[in-house]
Amino acid sequence: MSGADRVRGRRTGRRLALAAVFEADFGQRTADAVLERHLAEEDRDENAATLARELVAAVIEHRDAIDAEIGRRAPQYPVTGLARMDRALLRCAIGEVLHSPTPARVAIAEWVELARIYSGDPMRRLMNGVLGRISAGSNGP
Repeated sequence: MSGADRVRGRRTGRRLALAAVFEADFGQRTADAVLERHLAEEDRDENAATLARELVAAVIEHRDAIDAEIGRRAPQYPVTGLARMDRALLRCAIGEVLHSPTPARVAIAEWVELARIYSGDPMRRLMNGVLGRISAGSNGP
């Protein structure tokens, strides 16, 4: 597998995790059940499936801490007041930055781009600021 294929697979994994966390926010199914349904519906590469499962597991296991992190790093954007897509983007991104072996700078670049695609420029800026502060270890907003 080439480097480009690996990057594409990881990007697909992030999109699958985002879709699962987003859909689960509607309360019909758990994020892992949604993810497994998505994985069963499409041909996938194992890198994508593995990363998606890791990210969804991180969000499920650490959701309260992730939400607290959002509240601490962006107090002007309470988690409950965020649009569902923005909340899912932040949860997945913080889950990857804090709870995966992916280098923080790589995860940040990927999630900032996904925020731009799925939500727009304001969310891209918020994502960049929140993740930058988390990776720098800053305690301030």
